Amino acid sequence: MAEDPCSQIEAELYYLIARFLQSGPCKKSAQILVEELEEYELIPKRWSWDGKQYKRNFEDWVKLNQHIPADYLLRLCQRIGPLLDREFPPSVPGVQTLLGLGKQSLLRSAKGCSYTVWSGTAFAALHRGRPPEPPLVYGGPPNVAAIVGSRQATGVARFGHALPSSTYQHMKMHRRILGHLSSVYCVAFDRTGRRIITGSDDCLVKIWATDDGRLLSTLRGHAAEISDMAVNYENTLIASASCDKVIRVWCLRTCAPITVLQGHAASITSIQFSPSVRGAARYLASTGADGTVCFWQWNALSMKFNERPVKFTERSRPGVQISCSSFSCGGMFLATGSTDHVIRVYYLGSEAPMKLSELDAHTDKVVAVQFCNNSDSLRFVSGSRDGTARVWQYQQQEWKAITLDMATRLPGSGVASGDDKTKLVVTMVAWDRGDSSVITAVSNYLLKVWSSTTGQLLHVLSGHDDDEVFGAKIRNYFNMIEGQGHGAVFDCKFSADGQHFACTDSHGHLLIFGFGCSRPYEKIPDQMFFHTDFRPLIRDSNNFVLDEQTQQAPHLMPPPFLVDVDGNPHPTHYQRLVPGRESCKEEQLVPQLGYMANGEGEVVEQVIGQQTAGEEPEESPLDGLIRQLQNRQDEAQDSQAEPEAPGSPGGLASPPNVGLRRSGQVEGVRQMHLNAPRSQMATERDLLAWSRRVVVERAAARRQQGDGGMPAGEGRE
Repeated sequence: MAEDPCSQIEAELYYLIARFLQSGPCKKSAQILVEELEEYELIPKRWSWDGKQYKRNFEDWVKLNQHIPADYLLRLCQRIGPLLDREFPPSVPGVQTLLGLGKQSLLRSAKGCSYTVWSGTAFAALHRGRPPEPPLVYGGPPNVAAIVGSRQATGVARFGHALPSSTYQHMKMHRRILGHLSSVYCVAFDRTGRRIITGSDDCLVKIWATDDGRLLSTLRGHAAEISDMAVNYENTLIASASCDKVIRVWCLRTCAPITVLQGHAASITSIQFSPSVRGAARYLASTGADGTVCFWQWNALSMKFNERPVKFTERSRPGVQISCSSFSCGGMFLATGSTDHVIRVYYLGSEAPMKLSELDAHTDKVVAVQFCNNSDSLRFVSGSRDGTARVWQYQQQEWKAITLDMATRLPGSGVASGDDKTKLVVTMVAWDRGDSSVITAVSNYLLKVWSSTTGQLLHVLSGHDDDEVFGAKIRNYFNMIEGQGHGAVFDCKFSADGQHFACTDSHGHLLIFGFGCSRPYEKIPDQMFFHTDFRPLIRDSNNFVLDEQTQQAPHLMPPPFLVDVDGNPHPTHYQRLVPGRESCKEEQLVPQLGYMANGEGEVVEQVIGQQTAGEEPEESPLDGLIRQLQNRQDEAQDSQAEPEAPGSPGGLASPPNVGLRRSGQVEGVRQMHLNAPRSQMATERDLLAWSRRVVVERAAARRQQGDGGMPAGEGRE
């Protein structure tokens, strides 16, 4: 240190620190600092008249600077802040700190403090799904391109910061796609908004691409109507609940079945993934018509689910059903509504889920519950058939409620149509994004908007009577289906970024709405089914399924062909839309299977594109053998008595024949009561089609072995 002395300013800073320590309680520290200053010769030396240097001790230094008080360093630091604030205002005025960062730093400069535009990355910074508030020195709003880009990079943002509501006047329907044979009551987006999931009464769950409407995958396995679906918060799993009493969980990336959860004794009414995170432990909650609430624990790393749930049986009387459920935004609480008028709240913060409260305030069935979006207060709203909704808040260790009466009218308004004669029923409830308002859907087709804190009726929204509209209707769409009248819309969801929304209807359609150009959607057909969608399945003791014809798990089968509702294959350029067929050769895109109705009304299989005019195809010995086996099987089935009901002992648990759209017509892809025509079960045409489209020889050999085992299949029937 003596060879490399410190600068004048550093030496003076050491002096001020030592004097400051001497004037306070840290006198021992001051003494040690003084000794080190003298040891390392950090005290400025004295010059003599003849140019020689002489050492000084600390006392000499103090005598030389008697004009500097002991608290000089403290007073100096107190002066710097206000002087700098005049030149460069801080982010938070009035806060004096020596340890600030950014616009609170004492080293800030004019360049570092300039905020002309809020950048896309700053806008996309999230706090529980919400962007931060704009800074006080806010130069100007970000442009829409920056907002959309940041949303795609990191997730959701508050809609009010991004796009004004008037923007949605430009939203249009990109495409209406027929993808199911029955009513579709469930639709959901994945967490990225890039995929749409539909669940139908035809027992299928389908995954679609949001950006172009392609059918990506069909999830087979359920034996009854799909009642609810949920995507986990990591965006890795999709769970579907069904009236067959079973929950099926699939991998969202590979479509492989993860688990089959069997804990309910009746139809499942709702299913929810909990947002709470405790290490790798997660929960999936389900409610059922058997009056039970099940909490299924699973591991986010291994994707393993516990086979036994934590179950609560809530049957205050016979026939009670748990009809709805909702998790709080942090996932620590679950609220459920039931047909016995009771709301039950469960707590997941302890070692195992536990019931926290039972709220018996409604006088009729509770049909909807919904927790608020933000964590600043523990509130949820419940809707009932008794004509009221209640906003519940946990205060002073008890739940307190504000009652919203659906018969309430705005001052000066007349009686709405039927309000004075018909009992009003709450059908749905929701919160606005900021939790300041609650929206209730009423059985007289009105939406009522209430203050969530006072319970005051703010607006009445109607799409029918202009004199009842107190909010601006942005856009109106009527789902008219050519030749079939209007289709009732059963479910509708917005994507996380607000750029798309999807609807499903009573006729099996998926409707995709969005902004901008619809050209990508023009490349897809109006009807999209996979030819394997309704093939029969066989089930093991754990309810996992295999395709009956190929003895393979559905997700491991080769890419299917794209067909219309009557089972006719689409042209080859459409076949390239099927995942896995994008780069296939032209001959591999020619499906060999088709269906047509004969004179007796029975649907039979026909080979497409294999015959030339006036030419009969040659039949190989193998084809003849397979035909004989098929005929024997058909004769055996025809000679039997009435087949057992689906799901009964000894019978295949195949889906019931639900959702026929029009009587007197061929249903199409799913042709018969047992889910497929008999002629579809391992004929020579199957063998020909499969050999044409499968590239891997080992898979083809495995399939031929399965076809050769038809006598065993006969025993299964």
